[in-house]
Amino acid sequence: MYTPNDEAVLTASAVNTSPRATSPSRIGFGAWFMLFMLVMVYAVNIADRYVLSTLIEPLKHDLNLSDTSVGFLTGVTLAVFYVTAGIPMGVLADKVNRKRLTAACIGLWSGMTVLCGLSQTYWQFALARIGVGVGEAGSTPSSHSMIADRFPPHLRATAFTIWGIGACLGAWLGGSGAAWLVNEHGWRGTLVIFGLAGLPVATLLWLLVREPARGLHDITRSQEQSTIKSTLQFTLGQRALIHVLIGTTVLTYWGWGLIWWTPSFLVRSHGLTVSDAGAMLGSIHGVGGLVAMLVTALIMSNSKLSAEFQARFVGWVTLVGSCATLLIFSLDDLPRVELLLWVFIPAIYIYLGPTSALLQNLVKSSMRGKIVALMLFAANITNLVLAPLLIGFLSDTVAEHIPDPQNSLKYVLFVMAFTGFWAGYHYLRCTRYLRQDMIAAGAIAE
Repeated sequence: MYTPNDEAVLTASAVNTSPRATSPSRIGFGAWFMLFMLVMVYAVNIADRYVLSTLIEPLKHDLNLSDTSVGFLTGVTLAVFYVTAGIPMGVLADKVNRKRLTAACIGLWSGMTVLCGLSQTYWQFALARIGVGVGEAGSTPSSHSMIADRFPPHLRATAFTIWGIGACLGAWLGGSGAAWLVNEHGWRGTLVIFGLAGLPVATLLWLLVREPARGLHDITRSQEQSTIKSTLQFTLGQRALIHVLIGTTVLTYWGWGLIWWTPSFLVRSHGLTVSDAGAMLGSIHGVGGLVAMLVTALIMSNSKLSAEFQARFVGWVTLVGSCATLLIFSLDDLPRVELLLWVFIPAIYIYLGPTSALLQNLVKSSMRGKIVALMLFAANITNLVLAPLLIGFLSDTVAEHIPDPQNSLKYVLFVMAFTGFWAGYHYLRCTRYLRQDMIAAGAIAE
């Protein structure tokens, strides 16, 4: 828990500008417990966000929606306010007590998820979904900043990969959990249950986690207070950071954008029920995603591996996953499609840890919350606005011009799968500039 003594630690650490080596002994139980709690936070975040991916078909039929309307209701309403609130939340994360901010945000988005389930009309649902977006906007910038302040640069890829396990746990809950609950409680009851599940996590985070000192493991630390303008100016001078930001933005569109519509693809093109599709994908998220994250964490735990290796690792995994998606949305054989999903879905998790570490190592400590907010702004515009709306619109359009309109979504997803190659290119390209940019950020010495 945060105490007045922590203020002294924060102040003392802020004025210490001398280079120093970080002792491994400083990574104690408190750091790992905080990381465990933030994994739980991320799991609730992803579960509340992606449970609707499983519930698209019953939601669509109950409210009599087109694919375009589904994309707007489930994606755009959340994303517009998520990205709008993300920047001020990132600024707050660099100024206020981050664990309290995160706990308050969990309470907000969980309550709004409950209201989504209680909604009876399209616009009631849309307004509640907006509230979910505002609440979720404050979680990731604060979590990233706290992890970067608890773990030194050579351990950040490992720490962030462990944090990313929350994504596969959340997606597993949003898939398998929703598939199990929807038969008993309908899509409305399922959302109410998911929303209520977040409140205990918020309470435990508030009571048990201590706010870390800022810049604790940086080579140089100062009292510098960055602004959005100074962060943007610094970012534009970091060529490696620009490539990572573009790569992350496109990768989230390719991975999470395609997976958003995959349950509906399985229902329409392969004849699965909503429960069967959710159970299949939930298992792959839970087992495949977890194994992928654990293997990645083990690989990244080798302190001798360079930042260049981290970027290349993400780039090549993304290229392999892109090949798998082309086959998933072109084959008619369900067993082979399911096998390839075991390649694609784990691949969309692997970037989380290395990318988060690269971002935190390429900016100064006073910019960490803001750079995450900027990354989320770009990534979620494509992931939560562009992907649901554009894919839904194209599916409706293609359906009017083909003899088998049920497969319109399949054809659109096949074309969109090529974006994964674009994402992989940027991760491979950024390696040329990583070392010099990390020196400029103060993450490593010359």
